[in-house]
Amino acid sequence: MKHKNGFNRRNMLRGVGAALALPWLEAFDTSSALGATSAKPPVRMCCWYVPNGMHLPAWFPQQPGVLVELPESLQPLSFAREYLNTFRGLTHNTAMTNGDDEGCGHGQGSASFLTGAQAYRSQDDVRVGISVDQLYAQRVGNSTLLPSLELGCESPRSGNAFGYSGTYKTHISWRSATSPAPYEINPKIVFDRLFTQGASQNAATTIAERDFYRKSILDYVLEDTRRVQKKVASSDQRKLDQYLTSVREVERRIQNASQQVDVSGRGYVRPEGIPDDFDAHLRLMCDLMVLAFETDSTRAISFMLTKEATDRNYPWLGFTDGHHELSHHGNDAEKHRKLRAIDRYHVSMLAYTAEKMMSVEEANGTNLLENSMILFGSGISDGDRHDHVNLPVILLGKAGGSLPSGQHLDCRYETPMSNLLLSMLHHADVPVERFGDSTEPLAGLS
Repeated sequence: MKHKNGFNRRNMLRGVGAALALPWLEAFDTSSALGATSAKPPVRMCCWYVPNGMHLPAWFPQQPGVLVELPESLQPLSFAREYLNTFRGLTHNTAMTNGDDEGCGHGQGSASFLTGAQAYRSQDDVRVGISVDQLYAQRVGNSTLLPSLELGCESPRSGNAFGYSGTYKTHISWRSATSPAPYEINPKIVFDRLFTQGASQNAATTIAERDFYRKSILDYVLEDTRRVQKKVASSDQRKLDQYLTSVREVERRIQNASQQVDVSGRGYVRPEGIPDDFDAHLRLMCDLMVLAFETDSTRAISFMLTKEATDRNYPWLGFTDGHHELSHHGNDAEKHRKLRAIDRYHVSMLAYTAEKMMSVEEANGTNLLENSMILFGSGISDGDRHDHVNLPVILLGKAGGSLPSGQHLDCRYETPMSNLLLSMLHHADVPVERFGDSTEPLAGLS
């Protein structure tokens, strides 16, 4: 429904070959005109995956109930404690070998993480199950520019292992049992999908022109921006300025990353739009996720931070050991220390995203994180054992106020993680009775 000033939630700033979705503004609020309560913001669902398990002693809170002090690996989220649910005892039985002595655990863990289904053993065919993000996208995807958004920070290439397709190690989002949803790692391509209008010749020309002249997308919607600014209140003008500044900052960082560096003599061509610095790459993808949710361009995002069994290193943490190598720790104290540092770094990126989401104001005095659910964790618990019992998983956000939070739940031993996925679907108003191998909604989240 439109407000008397002609605005509605699907308004965009438009120009030739460009369309920039708007964040929530008070001008969208119809309550004053109708004498009713403001429209409730939609629930956004985001699912983050990190590989190789976690250092479990630094992951789980000591006591069930209200979260007071977070364990070492989760401490970057202390400021968002009231939005946080932590769990002990969740298991993906469908990721177990279940009689397959050749299973290695990595592919099974990532394949089951959002599906609660058993990966089919074959090097040529894949079959697992629809993932929770894609089921939600089927429910709400017609209301947004993109039904869902799949992102990552590492190439999805991976070889087959122990009779299983490498696809399982590189995909967590599945549109159907046999159709993995490929993720995009180039922030420039993601930006253009979000903010360039369609695939028309105008859009292609706009992208090429912006690249050549290093112009901003804001240049193409400037006239429409001025029109909107004249019609909205001062509080909306401030909010619009903040949003446009955020868009421009992300765009500037992408442009900086895409500058060509001549390293042909060393046999390497820098990929356009992808920063060489992994930390910068990761922060860009986090910013794009926030912008996608802020503009309601999509309500379902999956983010495979790195692929399963990756041996990526993190030299800025003070060491160069590969992640997968460290995960086979053999109870070595020094490897444990480095694993804790990697875990805490990954959580700090979630905290970076959460802080940005908390700063985005939405209807009824709420913020973007309050209207979201972010599932974060791994399909492997201890990387040395390759097991899937007592998975390191957390849930951040309040799903529009319906989701209890600020608590640690001690679940019954080997409670299906699918019970958590089922609860997430219920809080996103998806009326299903079962999901994956669920037995019931997770106690404590109703």
